Amino acid sequence: MSRALVLSGLALWAGSTLLLAELRWFSRRPLAERLRPYAPGGMGRPHRAGILSVESFTAAIGPLSRSVGERVARMAGVSEDLSLRLARIHSPLDPTAFRVRQVGASVAGFGVAALAAFALRPPPLVAVLLVVSGPALAFLVEEQRVAQASQRWQRRLFLELPVVAEQLALLLSAGYSLSAALNRLARRGSGACSTDLRRVCARMRQGLSEADALREWSALARVDALDRLVPVLALNRETSDLGRLMAEEARAIRRDVHRELIEAAERQSQQVWIPVTVAALVPGVIFLGVPFFEALRRFGG
Repeated sequence: MSRALVLSGLALWAGSTLLLAELRWFSRRPLAERLRPYAPGGMGRPHRAGILSVESFTAAIGPLSRSVGERVARMAGVSEDLSLRLARIHSPLDPTAFRVRQVGASVAGFGVAALAAFALRPPPLVAVLLVVSGPALAFLVEEQRVAQASQRWQRRLFLELPVVAEQLALLLSAGYSLSAALNRLARRGSGACSTDLRRVCARMRQGLSEADALREWSALARVDALDRLVPVLALNRETSDLGRLMAEEARAIRRDVHRELIEAAERQSQQVWIPVTVAALVPGVIFLGVPFFEALRRFGG
């Protein structure tokens, strides 16, 4: 009897080991796969994701998260494509990964809201509003972060474009070709325009023409000043005085930036007078109201 129990235990141990060895979180990667990234020839075929792994869970929930996230974003009034905004800010995340993270934040917000409702025990209507607003707020916070990052990037491009256009005009007037001038600005600069120009140069090395790569940048950035600048750069093979044209366009963009800065300064100066006006009107209304009501009381009595 004891011998049978020992044999059964050994068989159960061997079977459990073979079964759990198929799971990535339990099994150890083979030595060949651990050494493959350091061998000449690259990464090779990646290790197969297990049944219970982060990769398999992301692959399973990714399409659903993306469809639900896009639908909720449209309901919230977001019309611009998420992939366009992520590519604009050079985010390492793709739309599916971002939507999975967004849905995870919404689930966490639902858990926090449910725990708060359980701990505080508010009225039923308040509890329902709290539980519903938790995931909605977490979802909108992630969406707003991407929107603000996209707007900040467009603002940086708009402010840097006059300087970049002037540098391009100088390099083209000095005899540089358009591709050489773009590569020089991409290597030497560290701002938003230089970061985008590095992508433009990479697209040119992949086979795109200079005009097509610049038009792709303009469609991705969606900055009005860049939309006017790219057609001028597209005249590279049709004109010999591209440097002069670029200098004129740089002055026009600088005037636009200067005009916008003046408008912002005027709006700020007007906002300063709002509390002053309110502070002056309130005592004036009181001083006018006291004799008015006193006169009404005398004539009415």
